[in-house]
Amino acid sequence: MEEPQGFFSTGDGCVGDTVTERCLVESKEPVSHVQLACGLWFCAFPLDGNELCVWSTKDPSYQSRSTLAVLEGHRGPVTAAEFCPWQTHIIISVSEDRSFKVWDHHAGSPLYSSAVLTASPLLSLLVDEKSKQLVAGCADGQLWVFSLVERHHYRCVTRVDLKKKRETFSRRVESRLCSLPVLFLEENRRPRAHGLEKGEDMEGSLPVLSLAPCDLSLLLSSECGCLPSESAPCLWVGSSAGLLVLNLANFELEGVLRYKDFRSLSIQVAGSCAMMSKAGEQKAICLLTSLFGGQIAVLEIRLAALVRSRQGLGAGRSLSVLPRGCVLSTSPLHFRIAEEHRTPPAPQRRSAVRSTVQDQPLVFHSKVRSSGYATAPHVTMFSPKTNTRNNGDSPSRRRSSHGCKEYPLESSPPTRLHKQRVLAHGPAAALCVQFSGDGRWLACGLANHLSLVFRADLTGTPAVFSGHDGAVSTVCWSHDGRWLLSTSLDGTPRVWSLRRAELVLCVGRDLFPKPIQSAQFYYLDAFILCSSGPELQLLKCHIDTSKDEIRRYKQKSRCRPVFRLPTAGPTEITSLSAVNDFYSYLVLTAGRDKTVEVFDLNAGRSAAVIAEAHSRPVHQICQNKGSSFTTQRYQVYNLFATTATGDGIKLWDLRTLRCERRFEGHPNHGYPCGIAFSPCGRYVASGAEDRHAYVYELGSSTFSHRLAGHTDTVAGVAFSPSAPQRERDRTCEQGRGRERGERESQAASALSTELDAGLRPATLGSRPEPRSRVGCSTDRVPQAPLFLMLSVLSHI
Repeated sequence: MEEPQGFFSTGDGCVGDTVTERCLVESKEPVSHVQLACGLWFCAFPLDGNELCVWSTKDPSYQSRSTLAVLEGHRGPVTAAEFCPWQTHIIISVSEDRSFKVWDHHAGSPLYSSAVLTASPLLSLLVDEKSKQLVAGCADGQLWVFSLVERHHYRCVTRVDLKKKRETFSRRVESRLCSLPVLFLEENRRPRAHGLEKGEDMEGSLPVLSLAPCDLSLLLSSECGCLPSESAPCLWVGSSAGLLVLNLANFELEGVLRYKDFRSLSIQVAGSCAMMSKAGEQKAICLLTSLFGGQIAVLEIRLAALVRSRQGLGAGRSLSVLPRGCVLSTSPLHFRIAEEHRTPPAPQRRSAVRSTVQDQPLVFHSKVRSSGYATAPHVTMFSPKTNTRNNGDSPSRRRSSHGCKEYPLESSPPTRLHKQRVLAHGPAAALCVQFSGDGRWLACGLANHLSLVFRADLTGTPAVFSGHDGAVSTVCWSHDGRWLLSTSLDGTPRVWSLRRAELVLCVGRDLFPKPIQSAQFYYLDAFILCSSGPELQLLKCHIDTSKDEIRRYKQKSRCRPVFRLPTAGPTEITSLSAVNDFYSYLVLTAGRDKTVEVFDLNAGRSAAVIAEAHSRPVHQICQNKGSSFTTQRYQVYNLFATTATGDGIKLWDLRTLRCERRFEGHPNHGYPCGIAFSPCGRYVASGAEDRHAYVYELGSSTFSHRLAGHTDTVAGVAFSPSAPQRERDRTCEQGRGRERGERESQAASALSTELDAGLRPATLGSRPEPRSRVGCSTDRVPQAPLFLMLSVLSHI
């Protein structure tokens, strides 16, 4: 056999240290679309039509080998096939008929056949053993990811648009480069092809020619080490325009290599490609064929240089929820310490004459029977008495009934509905729910301007808090459980006393330039943190529930702003989150400009900004705060989740500011559905528009359980901090006002809220399970009265 013409080595022909062209050969026949095989030591490809060329990546040579037969059964040509690594008798194939099939080649019969996925043919296939996922690539630049877990029944996890992902990756890299020194930019600037400048890329799509596993464990090792999967699986995506590295945990690009960016490469547009990278190696081998002509090239890619731009996105910030130093003297948080250590002023010396006569009220404090001025019982003017909760139990009995047992870290999520209860009559939706820190009380915010407080076991009559002029959007408990903070669409935060079931503080609109969107207690109840437009406000409050005999209707509690911080953008804050269970300096905010910003209140400045955290504005930030009944590893507290309508849930690490995982599968396209962490830190729960609540494990991108029982959109979820249970709010159907479901006194439960008005609990099996969660739904029937119902789901 003759040596192929044009065979040479170009080890020194590449610009930079990212990619090197090792070999090139000219074929006598076109090789635009051929099947290629690439390994660390050998590469194989068809040559001159009927020969198979095998190359050594160290010492290029070739020899002829025979080919193998393939299975048939598709309605179009089979484009790729893969064996299942953990079930060797299973083989999966994709075809130009736009579907994939799962075969048992021992029996010679199909096990599963998918529907038509897309309008373009499927060209490539990869089965990832680590994540147990099937990835199929299309000719239109789409990646379809399916779960191969046995009980998931080939469920679709997500669909990835590579063109959009590459555009987002380029914007993030450019924004990072803008903040680097000029000398660094000159040294690391990549060359561009002649005539290819910014905005001149006319590529319509990125056809997925091949897929291959990519090991970036040494380069992308998570600093937190707190996720179930510390090294996320990645894959190579080969297209006609370049190579991409996709992270299968967060479905984001870790690296992009465009052939046109390197002038020395002989092939600028690929017709076929194959990649291989070995675990622990710092380089990868890529075999390319030209779309125009008969050129075949071998590229050597240095992974460290390829992902270097992506790695630097969160470098050098070193953020942590746990404080690493003392409070600075210039910090706004130092205000509380200064007040506590302030020495009281010395009493002034009075004259001898005035010291003998004290000012006394004439009649009001004298018990004269005939005067008629005896002390009258306290009555709150202009407010109906709504506290109908039964307080017959003594404090000692209530204290003893609430056991302080440690929350089980190894527990299962809730799966069965346990109980349902009516909350309110009329077309009122349940918008938000939250458990108190001790797990004894449950607060619900309704669309009819009311807030309700239930016992955690949903027994007794709830306490009713009225006074808002709009729907109650958020409720928040104080650390000691004495106060309830609520915000409404009227823009006024209000603090309520749980024991008295009455208003103790109303923050007026005159303190803020714009209405308050969200608020919470902060720094162990020392401050109230709230958002007003594009500003973060820190309020110092003094709550006084004592009564003045003369001015009994004047509010004695007071509040004043002590510090404000503007956000990086001019848009308003949509959500904020901060830890109140222990001292923490960091506050997380989300804006309508799709950014997430981290504030360091100890330094009194913005610490970091995550641009384009989602494709749409983030409507909720949720931190992994644990609870006082659990003890987690300190690294886990740096995890937080964000969610946006139509863009799923993203899990972030504060120290790296990287998206560690993305959760997809719950339908959420129009209504902002809430999320919550379990106290054990192993699960994330979310509401959805299909009248279900979804539970995700942190180590999987697809849901593990889907909980039914609601009649409309589940808008919010929350877990109980003290017991492995979860609760849900929903609006019941017309005329439904009875409790239903099982009642098991020893069963744990979970909660979710729905826009209809009802509560439902679920039962738990014999072993302990994670805490409760709350969700909200959007059931509304204008012509008929609706009932608010709270449902509790328990773990099995």
